[in-house]
Amino acid sequence: MRSDLVDVTVRLHHETNRAVLGSTDGDREKAVWIPKSACEIEPGAGKATHTLTLPERVAIEKGLV
Repeated sequence: MRSDLVDVTVRLHHETNRAVLGSTDGDREKAVWIPKSACEIEPGAGKATHTLTLPERVAIEKGLV
């Protein structure tokens, strides 16, 4: 069975109760809002990076992959 989940390393620029604002290249101008209900957030090795696990469809729609 194929999983449609992908892991994406992002820089989080802002966080609210319902969503995170993140970018793959650290550029806030290119950051996108991801609903927390659509992803899991794990701290990365560095303080600035995190790993988002989310459906591939959402990652594509948001331009993260």
